[in-house]
Amino acid sequence: MKKRLNMLREFSVPLLAGVVAALFWSNLDPEGYHSFIHGPSIAGLSVHFLTNDLFMVMFFAIAAVEITQSFHPGGDLNPLKKALNPLFATLGGVIGPIAVYFIINYFIGSPELRHGWGIPTATDIAFAWLAARLVFGKNHPVVSFLLLLAVADDAIGLAIIAVFYPDPHFPTAPHWLLLTVCGVLLALILRWINIKSYWPYVIIGGGLSWSGLFTAHLHPALALVFIIPLLPHAAREKKHLFEDDPGDLTTLARFEHDWRVVVDIGLFMFGLANAGVELTAVGSVTWIVLCSLILGKATGIFLFGAVADLVGYRLPKGMGRRELLLAGIIAGIGFTVALFVAGEAFIEPAVQGAAKMGAMLSIVAAPLALLLAKVMRPS
Repeated sequence: MKKRLNMLREFSVPLLAGVVAALFWSNLDPEGYHSFIHGPSIAGLSVHFLTNDLFMVMFFAIAAVEITQSFHPGGDLNPLKKALNPLFATLGGVIGPIAVYFIINYFIGSPELRHGWGIPTATDIAFAWLAARLVFGKNHPVVSFLLLLAVADDAIGLAIIAVFYPDPHFPTAPHWLLLTVCGVLLALILRWINIKSYWPYVIIGGGLSWSGLFTAHLHPALALVFIIPLLPHAAREKKHLFEDDPGDLTTLARFEHDWRVVVDIGLFMFGLANAGVELTAVGSVTWIVLCSLILGKATGIFLFGAVADLVGYRLPKGMGRRELLLAGIIAGIGFTVALFVAGEAFIEPAVQGAAKMGAMLSIVAAPLALLLAKVMRPS
C-alpha cells in the first residue's frame, strides 16, 4: 500500500487526475462546475476557498519544510557556497520569465495583462523532478540541481504572492499583521519551553498567523511559512530533498511525515478547483505565459548559471552547458504554483482562464527536453 501511495505521489497522479476532471467537467457542464467550485459548500464556504485559502496552507507549509531543512547543517543549501550556482540560476529563472513576459506582452498583449508577470516565475517541483529523472536518470546531478532550484524558486514565489498579489477587492490593512507577529512570537515561546508536538505551533501559532494575513487582506495560504522554520529540528540533516529519514523524529520531520502524503493526495482537489478552464479560453495571455515559462526560464537559468560557473561558482560535477540548458527548459514547467498565481493575478474569468491554460500547457517542456536530450546527447 505504501509503495502504491509513493508511486501516486511521485508521478503526480492526484494533481493530474484533478486537472483532467476539471477540464472535462468545466467543458461539458460549465454551469454545474462553477456552481460546485464557487458556490456554498461546507459550513457556507466554497470549495475554492477551502482549497486555495485552507488546504494550500499545508501545501506551502511542506514547501517551507524543505526550504528550512535545506538550510540546516547537512542540508542541500548548507553551506551556502555549495548552492550558489543553483541559487544564481534560480535568480535567472525568475528574472528571465519576467523580462520575456513584459517583452512579449508589449508586442501582442495589452496593458491590463501586465499584472500577470508573476505567473511564469514558478517551477513545479514534482513535475520538474519527474521530468529530470526521465531525461537524465535517477542519480544524475541535474536532478538535485533542479530540486534545489525549484525549492529556492518556490521561496521567491511565496514572497511574490505575499507582496504583489493581495486580494484586489480589499485594500491591505497592515495593522492586522500584528496577529501574524503574535503567532510567530507564540511559536518562539513554544520552541523556548521545548514543546515537541507540532500541533500547538500549527493550531495556535498558525491560526493567529492565518487570521492576521486574512484580515490584513493578504493571502492566508502563506500562514505557516512563518511558523514552520521555528519547529524543533535535527541538529544535522541526514537526507536530501524529498527523501525520508526514518531516524529523524524531531517536530519538523514528524510534521512533514504526517502531512506530506495528505498534501500530495489532496492536490487532486487543487487541480479540480483551479484547472477548470474551457478549452476555448485561449488568448494572447496564454501564449505570453507559455513562452515566458519555457523561453524565459531556459534563457535566464542558462545565462545566470553559466556566468556563475565562469566566475568560480561551479556547476555540480557531471553538469555542463548542455545539461544546464536542458535543466532550464525543464524548469519551465510551471503548473501548480503558476495556476495558483494565475488565480490571484487576474479577476476577469476569461483572462484568468487563458492565463491558466498557458500554465497548464507548460507541461510541454518535458517532452521538449526529452527530444533535445536525444539530439544534444548530454552526459
